[in-house]
Amino acid sequence: MVDQQLAQSFENIGEEYDRYRPGFPDAAAAEIIPTRVSSVLDLGAGTGKFTELLLSRADRVFAVEPSVAMLDVLRAKLPEVEAIVGGAEDIPRPDASVDAVTVAQAFHWFERDAACAEIARVLVPGGILGLLWNRADRSCSWDFACSRIVHPAYRSDDDEIPPEPEPDVLPGFAFSHRAEIAWSERITRGDYIARWLTVSSFLVADGPTHAAMLRAVEQVLDRDPETAGKEDFELPQITEVFVYRAA
Repeated sequence: MVDQQLAQSFENIGEEYDRYRPGFPDAAAAEIIPTRVSSVLDLGAGTGKFTELLLSRADRVFAVEPSVAMLDVLRAKLPEVEAIVGGAEDIPRPDASVDAVTVAQAFHWFERDAACAEIARVLVPGGILGLLWNRADRSCSWDFACSRIVHPAYRSDDDEIPPEPEPDVLPGFAFSHRAEIAWSERITRGDYIARWLTVSSFLVADGPTHAAMLRAVEQVLDRDPETAGKEDFELPQITEVFVYRAA
């Protein structure tokens, strides 16, 4: 069951989300759409962090997103994209109207079965579904430590590392392949901290919890030898891509 409070926590932070959240490597788009298609729909598009990589891969690009604040940012920076307010469980597009659907950093917020049925409906027969997420690189001790503070999926009472994600069995789709893409970005300490403040667990936290998590993140940066006393850092990241075809 999707936690609606967490899912809706992003609705009014369009500009902050676009400024501080990481983008995605072009190689991730190439894994999903290796050759140009007629049309692609980016579902849960947010401010267009992944949508922008689709412009060179399709004649028409649609972006569907429930947050008006997010779409306002997307429309301003990507005017050539056909941006539509809507959700994954009721996609405002006709049957068999797009060659591919992409979902970047959002599929876990959907009601899975209803979303899969809608995605299958708007896809052409044999159409592509690409799901992708950025995650912490396990080799980066300080970022992984911060992830454990903020993300429940990374929290543990011991040193056990969460298992690598496995492809879900999605109704109406056949799994094609998975790719893991390593990349990095240069980020300032201030922007790194501000990025965490756009994560749902921070957005819904009460005052004391928010302050405690923020203090814990700052302590990691103050103590880790790779970040202590530094104003900016090289942040390695992993993008996980899962590609399916409509059955």
